[in-house]
Amino acid sequence: MASDGFGPCDYVVPMQTTPRWSTGWSVVRLLIAVLIVAAVIAQLVRSIGNAVEGHHDVATVVVNFLSFFTIDSNLVSMVVLVIVGLRGLLGRRDVTSASFALNLVRACAATYMIITGVVYNTLLRGIELPQGVTVPWSNEVLHVVAPLFMLIELLFGSSPPRLPWRAVWGILAFPLVWVVYTMVRGPLVTNPTTGAAWWYPYPFMDPHVVNGYVGVVPYIVGIAVGLVAFGSGVVYVGRRRTAVSTVHDGAVISPADQAL
Repeated sequence: MASDGFGPCDYVVPMQTTPRWSTGWSVVRLLIAVLIVAAVIAQLVRSIGNAVEGHHDVATVVVNFLSFFTIDSNLVSMVVLVIVGLRGLLGRRDVTSASFALNLVRACAATYMIITGVVYNTLLRGIELPQGVTVPWSNEVLHVVAPLFMLIELLFGSSPPRLPWRAVWGILAFPLVWVVYTMVRGPLVTNPTTGAAWWYPYPFMDPHVVNGYVGVVPYIVGIAVGLVAFGSGVVYVGRRRTAVSTVHDGAVISPADQAL
């Protein structure tokens, strides 16, 4: 049999464009979205409850909670899974019918969640974060289950996002804004739990923990490099899977489109 230029693993991709696969996978997306919402709410309720019991400022606790990159990434992923899941159930399986903005947000969600899973499980697991007592099952959903699903979604889900390579810079936009926000806000907020005159969501971003701002820089640079690497990987996988599916469906991808 003549080769078409693709490896053996590529032949699983066309199966994931069938209506049955798309419908089933879309249901799974919606279920994971519900699980993420439940996990976020459970941890938020626990954090607010701890604040009330300790007579801490609830408003500050809520804003701090929403300032965690993990929470932001999970909320973005939840919205993406709901939108893409509903599109799948409505039969809109063709990735080319999705807007650039939707595909970019999907790529952002996948990148942020993969980074969240890697950073948490290599740097933060076992460390009590400044959000009060952690809800164990919620913690695992937000840091392990959801990131793992977003990786599986990227590799095997129906209708993978196809984006031009320049989209990698778009993926970097929110994390950069988040870093600036975190470092500017940190010294302006009194820790509602300890009373310290600063608050940072993660120990490696706290100048008081890592020997000043100079100690924070390597972590920020490392995460930025990771975002570029994982973001590029997400864009590559989406482009590769879309190209393979298109070739197997009998369509032609122009050289100009492949180079975007």
